Amino acid sequence: MALKVMGFAASLRQNSHNGKLFEVAASLLDAMEGVEVDRRSFAEFEMPLYNQDLQEEGFPEGAERMKAAVEAADALLLVTPEYNYSIPGNLKNALDWLSRYRPGPLRDKPLLLMSASPSMIGGNRGLWQTRIPLESMGAVVSPRMFGLSMAHQAFEDDGSLKSAELNEQLDGLLADFVEFARALTRA
Repeated sequence: MALKVMGFAASLRQNSHNGKLFEVAASLLDAMEGVEVDRRSFAEFEMPLYNQDLQEEGFPEGAERMKAAVEAADALLLVTPEYNYSIPGNLKNALDWLSRYRPGPLRDKPLLLMSASPSMIGGNRGLWQTRIPLESMGAVVSPRMFGLSMAHQAFEDDGSLKSAELNEQLDGLLADFVEFARALTRA
């Protein structure tokens, strides 16, 4: 049985470093035997700012689409930018909407966090901040995260990583994540 990994880059900017990193990671996962990748665009999950008054009228379409995509997956890959050393507001808002579902769609879902940043520390402060709501919602966030530093210099024109060594490290991390997810899901 194939492990179904749903993922997206939590950046709305075209040609973002995080979008490029997501595509590299998704391609590496695609090349692994027994893994299916459901590539999503964060734009398809557009939703208004969370407001409990709005929730009383029902969940927005973007939240419903995100919930369905999460539930259909065995595991998740989330590549997120770091804004001001923290989680981007649009991602936090999406998680706030997801947190209102019962049962929670993220509960017991294996999840790998990654980030790409032009900084020297690769968005790691934002990754640690992003773990907090994910873990509080029951996601099983991989203890290993991936932060790509100097992202503005890391990619070839075709979107691939310039460094073969870095590509190999990422491939190893993803292979470990697939084992982690299979152990948790029996997929």
